[in-house]
Amino acid sequence: MTADPLPVVLLGGISLVRSLGLAGIRTIVATASPDEPALASRYCTERYLIPRLDAGERTVEALVSLGDRLSVEYGRRVPLLYGSDDALAVVGANRERLQRYFLLLLNDAEVAGALIAKDRFQAFAADRGLPVPRALAWDGDGPGSLRGTAGPVVAKPSEKRDWHASALCRQLFHGDAKALVFTSGAEAAAHPGIAQHHSQLTLQEYIPGGHSELWSYHGFADDNGDVLAGFCGRKIRTYPAVDGESAFIELAHDDGLEAAGRDVARRCPLRGLFKMDFKRDASSGRWYLLEVNARCNLWNYLGAVNGVNLLRVAYDYLLEGARPAPARPRLDRRWLSFELDAKAYREMAARGEITFMEWIGSLARSRNVYNLFSWSDPMPWLAFWTHRVMRQGRRGPARIASRLRQWRATAS
Repeated sequence: MTADPLPVVLLGGISLVRSLGLAGIRTIVATASPDEPALASRYCTERYLIPRLDAGERTVEALVSLGDRLSVEYGRRVPLLYGSDDALAVVGANRERLQRYFLLLLNDAEVAGALIAKDRFQAFAADRGLPVPRALAWDGDGPGSLRGTAGPVVAKPSEKRDWHASALCRQLFHGDAKALVFTSGAEAAAHPGIAQHHSQLTLQEYIPGGHSELWSYHGFADDNGDVLAGFCGRKIRTYPAVDGESAFIELAHDDGLEAAGRDVARRCPLRGLFKMDFKRDASSGRWYLLEVNARCNLWNYLGAVNGVNLLRVAYDYLLEGARPAPARPRLDRRWLSFELDAKAYREMAARGEITFMEWIGSLARSRNVYNLFSWSDPMPWLAFWTHRVMRQGRRGPARIASRLRQWRATAS
């Protein structure tokens, strides 16, 4: 056995590695991708390649093998953290086996199942009294149905796992958006894609408002659903607008949102790390819960650089049952994905909502951390671009050969 501090086994990427590194926690990155930028981080103390998360038993065997080796080396189980719905699904489905080797704080099976699928979440939210938008039925045309709703409606995928690789994402949501908004239920019902895929969608009344009304609450809850630490976040820009991916985000203070988030955590109850997405009705000021993710996420890095490191809280609680002193985050750093924010700018500029100088000014006036680049940890960024250039270089000769074949075919 070694006396070194226990490491964390992480099924996640660069934002989470840096969050753990800022807390002084050693991290073993377990990934199926040898090109994963997190493997090049100065905070990654060991690399461990595993089969893909959808490889079933082979993936679980690889994790068990790692956990067995570490438990012998350290004389006790080590924490296992995860940063995607796919990883959460693997851990949840194999919880009893993995808990023999890893420290985990998982939600009850009923709660976990409801959080991973939006259609089950709607019924779960009604049962627990959670403040979610009203669900709409596909069949019929009366009150509570899609066709019977005169106001705006939103369509979301019911299943969150492996979302960006799914056919539904590519065919209906065009690979970027997480939801589609329609001016009325009748318009949504008439959309051929909605009609074709309605069994895979959750349909709801749309809460009006732009990206300034999109907020989130992040925290860590103990075994009873009591939040030990948390912070609020706000989306400055997303791509696509409102219902897309985070492009430029910041932390903020809102006592009403924090109270709503803590209430949701108790009502579920939640255990461990979580992220709640809320939207505020601009006219009533009421907070509506859009979804809950029971895992790590990119916001944890922004919280860490602003003084509230939820991964540190999770680590201390899993190891010792420790509870942190109350802390309020600073608001002096923002998180930026320049690539996505540039797309968001172009989309907003096309609608006349922002000028180039306003966009550049919003970035220049802000102290930012980035989705990939870091002055103190530059190797992941360098590794990412090295791999991308090498891939382009390998594709170049193939493209030239293909064009030559096309030319010969037309010439003959």
